[in-house]
Amino acid sequence: MTQSEHVLRMADLRRSCSVLLDEAERRFGDEVDLSELPVDYYWSLDLAAAFDMSKAPTQLDCGQVSDDVAEIGALVRRTPEDAIALWHDLDHLAGVLRLLAHLDLPR
Repeated sequence: MTQSEHVLRMADLRRSCSVLLDEAERRFGDEVDLSELPVDYYWSLDLAAAFDMSKAPTQLDCGQVSDDVAEIGALVRRTPEDAIALWHDLDHLAGVLRLLAHLDLPR
């Protein structure tokens, strides 16, 4: 790896999210009706444990897509003065993004 491959550029992340979300919208439409999906709950690994490679994780948690979507909805309704907890909000966003990845799995 070159040194430039060890840098996360927010502009690259923003652009990749835009490209991928545009494609997801093309494939699934501008709304995904959660009530029509055969999934809601999913396995989740504690965020701290996921990045601690010194020991194997001892516990799986359960996430819920409908909760993730509700949290994303609440996020976009917040005022600029409201606090943002990146660890919390990004984890909910990750759950929604994993749902889109799941929906696109080859069947």
